[in-house]
Amino acid sequence: MPRLGIIGGSGLYEMPGLTNLETFDIDTPFGKPSGDVMVGEVSGFDVAFIPRHGRHHHLSPTYVPYRANIWALKSIGVKRLVSVSAVGSMREDVHPLDMLVPDQIFDRTTKRDRTFFDDMVVHVSLADPFCEHARQTVIASVKDVGVPVHDGGTYVCIEGPQFSTRAESRIYRSWGVDVIGMTAMPEARLAREAGLCYVTLAMVTDYDVWHETEDAVSVQAVIENLRRNAAHAQSVVRAAVPGLHSDWDCGCGSALSGAIATAPDGISPETRSRLALFLDTART
Repeated sequence: MPRLGIIGGSGLYEMPGLTNLETFDIDTPFGKPSGDVMVGEVSGFDVAFIPRHGRHHHLSPTYVPYRANIWALKSIGVKRLVSVSAVGSMREDVHPLDMLVPDQIFDRTTKRDRTFFDDMVVHVSLADPFCEHARQTVIASVKDVGVPVHDGGTYVCIEGPQFSTRAESRIYRSWGVDVIGMTAMPEARLAREAGLCYVTLAMVTDYDVWHETEDAVSVQAVIENLRRNAAHAQSVVRAAVPGLHSDWDCGCGSALSGAIATAPDGISPETRSRLALFLDTART
């Protein structure tokens, strides 16, 4: 069973050195994941991959089945999760083709399912939405690969799929955010509810639209820089796999402990059955 999961694009599960690739069609209580879950061997370890936007990039950020993706990965044994995503830079010194490993998120999404627990009340802590142990492991791997990396920063997650207006971009900058993207939420929320160690590897593709001397962000520019970053991301994942399989005690796995506000008698048998993957490891 794979202990490590990766959510990203085809540049990862098609990387050189990936062996023994198997494909799994998984059903979840929240529908189908974005695509088949692929499990392959990297550096001697099993790693599971899901294409966030589908194999043909047909899923808009709003309509990615985030709950199904997280549920599917946890159901096959994943405990650590690396999210690889494209972002725009909101800082002059964070350049396109750099990488940033955020330590905070500001959620501006409005239309997405934010919790697994629709039929009960669960208050997990999100003060620190990323696992610090996983963050430091990924940062060290980016440094080993030789790509410029920024340790920490705030990722503002917008609904999309449109890019920001210039006014929005300037306001986000005034808030002190570091990068802007469309997929870290509710992924981070759901990973915490699922008890997974979650980290985002943010690949900088552009300066959004605030920069006075750079062209406004375009799909063509994003895709071109994503292609240039794909090989680096593959190398970072390969380098990080052994460290992400090491043992540590960070508390992510016990996020539900003490977080369930609903009395045990108030949780229906149907809800218990549907959410057994989570509730069986929590005190209910």
